[in-house]
Amino acid sequence: MLHEFSYLAPRERKDLLQLLKKHSSQARLLAGGTDLLCEIRLGTDRPEVLIDVKNIAEFRGIAFSEQDGLAVGAAVTCVELMEHPVVRKRFPLLAHAAGQIGSAQLRNRATIGGNLCTASPCADLGCSSLVLGARVELVSARGTRVIPMKDFFTGVKATQLKDDEAVQRVFYPVVAAGAKWGMEKLKRIKGHDLAVVSVAIARTTQWLRVGIGSCAPTPVVAADLPPNASVKAVTEAALKAIDPIDDVRASREFRLAMVQEFIAKLLPALS
Repeated sequence: MLHEFSYLAPRERKDLLQLLKKHSSQARLLAGGTDLLCEIRLGTDRPEVLIDVKNIAEFRGIAFSEQDGLAVGAAVTCVELMEHPVVRKRFPLLAHAAGQIGSAQLRNRATIGGNLCTASPCADLGCSSLVLGARVELVSARGTRVIPMKDFFTGVKATQLKDDEAVQRVFYPVVAAGAKWGMEKLKRIKGHDLAVVSVAIARTTQWLRVGIGSCAPTPVVAADLPPNASVKAVTEAALKAIDPIDDVRASREFRLAMVQEFIAKLLPALS
């Protein structure tokens, strides 16, 4: 049985920020609710207030410019992200990662903000966003701050987000023409499932980055390696960045082996 809570659905950002200031740690933000509502049903999270952000304009929409790059509202769904023509053309790794999340039903509800704020070590959008050098815009009644994605995650299901803050947008810098990318995700079953191990690689003429999921307390990135780095060098950098554990899905040794396997598979295809 669900516990009692208040449901609020502000339509203006200023109203949301005042509600967050008032209710702080007793409130949870609701967008897609694919994780949050499960936790409430299980009783592992018992907020007094749910604040729905789906109707707030600043949390919706996708915008792009050659100067500022891509800006994605936190309440944009995975389907909206993966089907957006600019995202598909200019940020194909991001579109691909959005398409890896859950089932079709979940992708129609799950949002980029929710996927990142859940801060699961296996978050598909976390891994790809790190590779793309994303930044997160946090808003509160106190003001706005923008932090690099690599600093946003602080631990297992933990972020820099304060109780009175909300993620409003995620920013992605313009990716240079000719950039190449690849992503591999190992799942226990075909179709939708959490990643046992995931590896995303992006290479431009200036840098090479490797993002890894399910191999540390947070998604991690081995960033700004030389663009011509060898498989050996990239593998060494990746292994230094991760610290996988044994769990019901895989052993530490298996995860380490799969990271090496995926890098050896992906990197030659990007040359």
